[in-house]
Amino acid sequence: MNPNKQTMLKQAFSLEGRTALVTGSARGIGRAIARALAECGATVAVHGVRASDALDQSLADVRAFAPQSAAVTGDLAESGMGARLVAAVGAAVGAPDIVVANASVQVRRPWLEVPESEALLQMQVNFHATYQLFQAAYPAMAARHWGRLLSVGSVQELKPHPEMPVYAASKAALENLVRNLAKQLGGSGVTVNNLCPGVFATDRNAEALGNPVYAGKVRDAIPLRDFAQPEDAAGAALLLCSDAGRYITGVTLRVDGGMGIA
Repeated sequence: MNPNKQTMLKQAFSLEGRTALVTGSARGIGRAIARALAECGATVAVHGVRASDALDQSLADVRAFAPQSAAVTGDLAESGMGARLVAAVGAAVGAPDIVVANASVQVRRPWLEVPESEALLQMQVNFHATYQLFQAAYPAMAARHWGRLLSVGSVQELKPHPEMPVYAASKAALENLVRNLAKQLGGSGVTVNNLCPGVFATDRNAEALGNPVYAGKVRDAIPLRDFAQPEDAAGAALLLCSDAGRYITGVTLRVDGGMGIA
């Protein structure tokens, strides 16, 4: 490989001097994304609802690469928590250049049995909190003329699960929001995109995928015939959060093994 090209590529993916907030990063996809951003030079604020061993472990992961990284806590089910988290990150490590809105709530229940409280909870955490995080973080990004806003959606935007109607709807709303904001923010140096995971082998899916009959049925619906690991989302997130993705905005990038087209 031409060494100059290699240098250019490394520079494009470098996040040296950048600060990132990744919500829901105590485990799973969020933890993998937080680590990837730190490996590429970003100072990362990991996030959990409350202090926990899992959050401590995620913080240790990122501090191995970015020692100034920090942990912030807060329940995104609470109104206004998005703005408070952005402020907390600013106080701990500086205003975020990158916000990855990964935290979500998923309730599996037939739609006629979903109480209003569960529907509102999913919409608050999955959609409203993301909107609020973006609102709070954007002004400082625009002032610097550089920023990355990334929501984490779901393959259910395209293939809604019959027992997760509100979850699927909340994720579809994110895709629409990203397209809308991309048109508005285009001249500010801030990109806004949506990462769309498929079926990942995470704690959230462990019980369902522990049923071999169900797991086999789901696997057969995935063209790559495999479940994703959390690290499979990290490369796509890094592209969208770095200068390598500077000309990508308003896009939903599927990391689903082809499930969305199957």
